[in-house]
Amino acid sequence: MARPAPWWRLRPLAALALVLALTPVATARAGQTPRPAERGPPVRLFTEEELARYGGEEEGQPIYLAVKGVVFDVSSGKEFYGRGAPYNALTGKDSTRGVAKMSLDPADLTHDTTGLTAKELEALDDVFTRVYKAKYPIVGYTARRILNEDGSPNLDFKPEDQPHFDIKDEF
Repeated sequence: MARPAPWWRLRPLAALALVLALTPVATARAGQTPRPAERGPPVRLFTEEELARYGGEEEGQPIYLAVKGVVFDVSSGKEFYGRGAPYNALTGKDSTRGVAKMSLDPADLTHDTTGLTAKELEALDDVFTRVYKAKYPIVGYTARRILNEDGSPNLDFKPEDQPHFDIKDEF
């Protein structure tokens, strides 16, 4: 007996029709219904409060951290990011500045990159690409990356330029 689909696969019929209209369909054999391509979980938007719940303190809970507004699941690196681990201070928040400066100072554990040197920004991009994007799955984005402080849309956010962002997953 087949198990029911996870909750995130259940979509309203209108959204399903839109996704199917945008998705190329493989040719089916006579009498068979084509199956849609498998996709990963949808992109999730995290507020600071939501992201803070994934700081590695609770056993069995995923461990998330954000760099450059991209939220990574670093649970597979529990020995580095879990409770009491050396880099646990980076988890449950956007630690972009700390990653750029290679700092665990609480004052540096923020999204703010104001005043970083060219060398620090280069180090940030290197670690973002070679460590986080290469090793850990992307589970979402911080709300700050998509929204301005006042809640208005960030017009500089371009979904097509985001790693692992698929606009079809948003419907």
